[in-house]
Amino acid sequence: MAEINQIDRQILRELGRDARLSNVRLAERVGLSPSACLRRVQDLERSGIIRGYRPVIDRARLGAGFRAYVSVGLSSHTKASQEAFEKAVALAPEVVECHNVTGSIEYLLRIEVADIEAYKSFHTDVLGTLPTVSAITTFVVLGSPKDDRA
Repeated sequence: MAEINQIDRQILRELGRDARLSNVRLAERVGLSPSACLRRVQDLERSGIIRGYRPVIDRARLGAGFRAYVSVGLSSHTKASQEAFEKAVALAPEVVECHNVTGSIEYLLRIEVADIEAYKSFHTDVLGTLPTVSAITTFVVLGSPKDDRA
């Protein structure tokens, strides 16, 4: 792991808040000269700590106002079963995150769709058709008082 110091952490925090900050403005916020700030950002990029820059999209404004987390258990725990499941969810636009987790289930999905009917269709026509899926539990998101994902 690359070694980072407090200034690097400040840079990451500021870019996490607004990745579109100009280098001059970022340098002002972290107390560096613009050239020193640019070198540090480039070092963070080269080391892989900064993997990219993405917009924060309000998916509700795009018609995906229904959000849920879905835990999925598989009946078979083979590598082939997991790869088949991961391939299937990678093709499903409703799945915006897929995490392989420990515990009593194998996967935790974040689903974003238009409404409950669209979720029901995804549940039945996508998850319900996968042969190794043995358990599905849905947690509907009522609100997100903190969400720092970019």
